[in-house]
Amino acid sequence: MTVRPVPGPVVPAPVVPAPVVSGLWRRTPPAIFSPVLGFFGLGLAWRQAAVVFALPAAISELMLGAATLLYGFCLLAYLAKVARRPAVLLEEVGNLPGRAGIAAMSISMMILAVVFYTHNRDLSVGMLAVGMAMHLGFAGALAHRIVTRAGEHRTLTPLWHLHFVGFIVGALAAADLGMRGLALALFVITVPAAALIWAASLRQCVRGLPPPPLRPLLTIHLAPASLFATVSTLLGYANLAFGFAIVAIALFLTLLSRCLWMAAHGFSPIWGAFTFPVAAFSASMLFQATPVAVVALMGGDYLAPLWTGFGGLALMLASVAVPYITFRVMRDWATGALAATTNAATA
Repeated sequence: MTVRPVPGPVVPAPVVPAPVVSGLWRRTPPAIFSPVLGFFGLGLAWRQAAVVFALPAAISELMLGAATLLYGFCLLAYLAKVARRPAVLLEEVGNLPGRAGIAAMSISMMILAVVFYTHNRDLSVGMLAVGMAMHLGFAGALAHRIVTRAGEHRTLTPLWHLHFVGFIVGALAAADLGMRGLALALFVITVPAAALIWAASLRQCVRGLPPPPLRPLLTIHLAPASLFATVSTLLGYANLAFGFAIVAIALFLTLLSRCLWMAAHGFSPIWGAFTFPVAAFSASMLFQATPVAVVALMGGDYLAPLWTGFGGLALMLASVAVPYITFRVMRDWATGALAATTNAATA
């Protein structure tokens, strides 16, 4: 007679926990660069305010120094992530906050050329070259996605100004550095691109307004007009500078009247879109009021109070909004909430 063993209780196999990804800055969100770009713009606006209102230059230089240190830290954190797994760059391009942040990262490098051109010309030229190379690579990768992939990538948003018109910041730096040919080439390329984006976005708004979370992006339309006005003045095109300045004022007043509507959804990382355009507008208006620009612009001294008034108003708004938004975004980065809300890739 064969005795069969009585089966005992089934013991489940031990659960092996998933390995925890360790390492510093493995999920640094690119969204940290959007308010940093605004911080740079605020510093440049205060640099112009020092000329127009006879303020101490130390105010703007301290702001620009702080922005440079913050940008350097953010860049180090993001490059550490990319060094672990370079493919995260392409993954970031796949979502809207990632695209906005990477564009702001490369544009900020071009702005550094503007910041440093009075201190070290060679360093400024190097920063301009690096920034333009970074932005060209990003714009090329994004253009490839737009051509080869359907869906959300082909949906035009105001962020396209950052992606494809952001090179105008390089024109600003090139004009300051005396590289007129490069500045003119970038100006000629970016103006038609901005006009097409403005027209397409206006058509979208006629058909239907953007959903509440994306409304802050509309503020980005203000940045190209403001920068075009400044670059036109630097290149000596007084009529163009006057025209773009008036377009910028019209956009500013329209957006200002709708600011509560745009912010109705509440704070989000998308609020970074509020920072740089308002600062760029303030810097542009105050630049038109500087003695050099007044001589070149249509209307001359008669219009100086107009530029000063709008520039001062925008400077006050930016001086409150930019530090607040920057603080909120950096705090969310420190707690890990920013990476989650922006769906940042992990190295």
